[in-house]
Amino acid sequence: MAYRIGAYVVDTRENRIAQVIGNRGSRVQVRQSGGGLEWEVPFPSLRLASRTEREGAGASVPGSLAGCTECVDLEAARREAVASGEEEAVVDATIAVRSHFRDAHLLSGRSW
Repeated sequence: MAYRIGAYVVDTRENRIAQVIGNRGSRVQVRQSGGGLEWEVPFPSLRLASRTEREGAGASVPGSLAGCTECVDLEAARREAVASGEEEAVVDATIAVRSHFRDAHLLSGRSW
């Protein structure tokens, strides 16, 4: 198992939160949240950071879901499709929810 690049982890040797920037063999390359000091950590010495730990380090998900009316509407439509039992409608609604989440909340502000 490996941590994906960008994941927030805790170096349990020093109880420091860091962001994964790479993997090299049995070691994971990390850096302080927001940039700065970089170091390598043996994989067994890491664990995923909790939401509270991520927020404490200043990490947040762009485009918070709180208050997103489009998320609420799309999820309601998906639940209706599930209740109807129409497989094609369920697939379409699920794709709509995931596409919106990706475009509005994960990729917002990125220019690739």
